Amino acid sequence: MHSIATPPPLSPSEPPSPAETIDKIIQLLGQLLPSTLSIISFASRWQILRTKLASLKSLLSEISYFQHWSDNPLLHSLLPNILSTVYRTQTLCHQCCDPSFNPGKLLMQSDLDMAAGWLSKQIHDLDLLLRSGVLHQSTAIILPHPTANASKEDLSFFIKDLFTRLQIGGLEFKRKALDSLIQLLSEDEKCASVVAKEGNVRCLIQLLDLNSHDSLRELAVHIVSMLVSMSDYSRKCLFEEGVLGPLLRIIECSSMPVKEKAAMVVEFITADTDNAWAISAYGGVSILIELCKSGSGTAQSHSIGAIKNVSTVEEIRIALAEEGAVPALVQLLVTGTPSTQEKAANCIAILASSGEYFRGLLLKEKALQSLLQLLHESSNSDTLEHVLRAIYSLSDSDVSHQILLGSTMFILEIGELIKHGNIMLQHVSASLLAKLSISDDNKRAIGGCMGSLVKLMESSKPDGLQEVATNALVSLLSVKSNRKDLVRDEKCVMRLILMLDPKNEVTSKKFPVAVGAAIMSGGSQTCRKTLVAAGAYGHLRILAEKEVVGAKKALQKLSGNRLKSIFTRTWRE
Repeated sequence: MHSIATPPPLSPSEPPSPAETIDKIIQLLGQLLPSTLSIISFASRWQILRTKLASLKSLLSEISYFQHWSDNPLLHSLLPNILSTVYRTQTLCHQCCDPSFNPGKLLMQSDLDMAAGWLSKQIHDLDLLLRSGVLHQSTAIILPHPTANASKEDLSFFIKDLFTRLQIGGLEFKRKALDSLIQLLSEDEKCASVVAKEGNVRCLIQLLDLNSHDSLRELAVHIVSMLVSMSDYSRKCLFEEGVLGPLLRIIECSSMPVKEKAAMVVEFITADTDNAWAISAYGGVSILIELCKSGSGTAQSHSIGAIKNVSTVEEIRIALAEEGAVPALVQLLVTGTPSTQEKAANCIAILASSGEYFRGLLLKEKALQSLLQLLHESSNSDTLEHVLRAIYSLSDSDVSHQILLGSTMFILEIGELIKHGNIMLQHVSASLLAKLSISDDNKRAIGGCMGSLVKLMESSKPDGLQEVATNALVSLLSVKSNRKDLVRDEKCVMRLILMLDPKNEVTSKKFPVAVGAAIMSGGSQTCRKTLVAAGAYGHLRILAEKEVVGAKKALQKLSGNRLKSIFTRTWRE
């Protein structure tokens, strides 16, 4: 008994030229096709083989019409294999026509099926060559890279040729094609969209399979990481062709450098909220969490970034809790790289704002204490913003509130961020200051940020900043020494008066009115006289007539008994 594992190789003393090989194949097919018509045994299988042989002859004839077909290096290896297959099929034909030959029914069926499989693969490769358009001109084994001013046609041809080699060529052809693709993308990021449009990204994804050669898989991961980071279009194409599943398998089973690149691709893909849901469909939540625990610093950063992206999806948040994401996140706040800490803080902020359930899990893992430590140690403004947002959400619980109120260092840091942070840090810090019921001692300790809060009241963006700045300032002004300090600052007083001016439409009048009322809440004559001297009286009178919230009451405090009788009736109403 015998079997066929691969087409038997040809071994002539001197390899024939491509033209000689294709002529020989067509000649053999011309003889073989009529011979198959007379075969009685295994008729259905020979009918299939006959159809494939006819397709093969048609494709070879079509290829031979191209002027430079014989220059294509892919045909140099493909044609000998086709010739070998045709020889083997001819042998099978003779055996089936010979009544005296009896190799066994099952063995012959197997041999015929194998021949049909070889023919199918080779027909596919020839058809791919024809459809790719690479036979329209001569191509060298080492492709010349398109120059910076290359035409779209040249670039398109180059890319199609590369992807044809990836699908037809042997290991070395594939490796060279991938190297050329990496060089092309490295030289011009704008090529990423063209690669996704003109190339076959599904072919790249197939190379990510764990059964692919290691060197090809590593190069393919590298190319995919370049494509997703360079172009929205190529990122969308890769996702739609199913790249996420193979990438997650790579994260499970590959070497750490390959895992890092795969995790980076997953992070980029899940940044699109329309793609985030697919993580759970591929079982990716547990894979990413495990990488957070055991990966390198770079791998942790990308995996935590992907977790942060998908944490916006409610169903995936539940899976994150069930798979133990919270302890891993809190641990990375302390042990992670700066990039990892930033993303972990961002993710915790998202989870903490999603409801009481996650706030309970985070507090159980002492997330608040880790956030306070990171707030003290980090100098990265983005990290600090995420930390403050997480603290803000966690502060809703009584336990958190008490911890924050008992941390004078935290209160002082908030005051410093209001004075020296960027606009987003000032916004979140002012929100915390307005929300917390801090002690009078601490209010005095951070009184120096009141001038910054007054400036923030003039900022129309971001939304809500004027209100939280006002509320934080009103809170600080409940302390007598802070009220005196503020009215001594001429710039602050003038800013408040300008905001009270009815002609100034930048600031809602209820905010400076509230601050004015807070300044006069202690009944200080010095504060009242300072505001009157600066022109607050006239503005408040107009605002009171316009029934601005709080204006009448503020005017009453500012006027004292002198105007009490005039406004008695209005106040009663």
